[in-house]
Amino acid sequence: MLNLHKLQKLAILVLLLLAPVVTARAQDDPERRRAFQLYKEGKFVEAMPLFEKLAAANPQDRTIQEYLGLIVYTQSAHLKDPGERKQARKRAREILLKAKELGSNSPTVIAFIEGIPPDGGTDQSFSPQKEVDEAMKEGEAAFVKGDTKTALEQYQRALALDPKLYEAALFIGDVYFKNAEQPKAGEWFARAIEIDPDRETAYRYWGDALMKQGKVTEAGDKFLEAFIAEPYNRLARGGFIQWGERVNIQLAHPRVEFPASVAQKGDSGTTITLDPKMFENEKDASSAAWMVYSLTRATWPAGEFAKQYPNEKAYRHSLKEEAAAIRAALKSLDEKKAASADKSLQILKKLEKDGLLEAYILLAMPDQGIAADFAGYRKGNVENLRRYVKQYVMTGGGQ
Repeated sequence: MLNLHKLQKLAILVLLLLAPVVTARAQDDPERRRAFQLYKEGKFVEAMPLFEKLAAANPQDRTIQEYLGLIVYTQSAHLKDPGERKQARKRAREILLKAKELGSNSPTVIAFIEGIPPDGGTDQSFSPQKEVDEAMKEGEAAFVKGDTKTALEQYQRALALDPKLYEAALFIGDVYFKNAEQPKAGEWFARAIEIDPDRETAYRYWGDALMKQGKVTEAGDKFLEAFIAEPYNRLARGGFIQWGERVNIQLAHPRVEFPASVAQKGDSGTTITLDPKMFENEKDASSAAWMVYSLTRATWPAGEFAKQYPNEKAYRHSLKEEAAAIRAALKSLDEKKAASADKSLQILKKLEKDGLLEAYILLAMPDQGIAADFAGYRKGNVENLRRYVKQYVMTGGGQ
């Protein structure tokens, strides 16, 4: 679940980024045009009643529902009563759910629906230090009102009190982004990355700022970094995919088809389901290799997992298991057999040769268990993740 403050900032940035597009659609409707013009100017308080009216008059208008939901969310920060803030967040989520039902499938709308608890959630703090937290919240309230001068002062105050506060540096960058000072925004996004290079947001925001400057290639580098920082984050993936679409680059993982699957039955046993075609030709090298893959995985729930992960009590499908099974399959192929192996095994062999097998597993075929190993792998292997994306994902799967 996303941090509610992070969603607050995201809502405002979405409005700022898409305002020109939506406004262009509104030229034939003066009231609609006025509504979008107000929020384009950052006047969300004045814009909200117009969007409320438009939503009531056009209940099937997906765009109006999307932006009403985002504006309701941003304005929740103004409410003094915690209960009212919670109800506003809940209502914002319900409006966005309606937009989704009307056909909206944007990563932003989905991220908000997933990030806001159904009951609206509880207020969150930026810092355990009261003075820092108060400065950040005052900055947020000012930012939402369009008072960027006060927002900047408060964020800088918070950062002075806590130089390691990621959000303070990030939000200073947001202020410059909103004020169309994109090079300055980039400097502060870089500062946030120095504080915590393992979070995706500053990379993605920096990518947006570079796109505003027409620096498409440099922006791609930032969206890539956001993706390999948090590859399971919908917004990080969405930003990278949208960049690829913008520059006509087909982003894709190598297409590997696993003909065998292993269905786990807890710690007590494993059921192996093998493709019947595997047994049609006993001399088929690929079939034999995939059998080795399956049998290797079968050893993990009962004992191998405990050896590899001694601090974990319950079995899970893991990066080490998947890598071990694939390597066992590849090892079973001698040089002659490898030359006649199926395309999937050939791809896996190349990934292994390039030293990118783990990166592939983590980014292309993660389940909940495998994803749990990502943070540990990233600590010493950022360059491998980067190489995998550049060599394979950004070339249409290594084609």
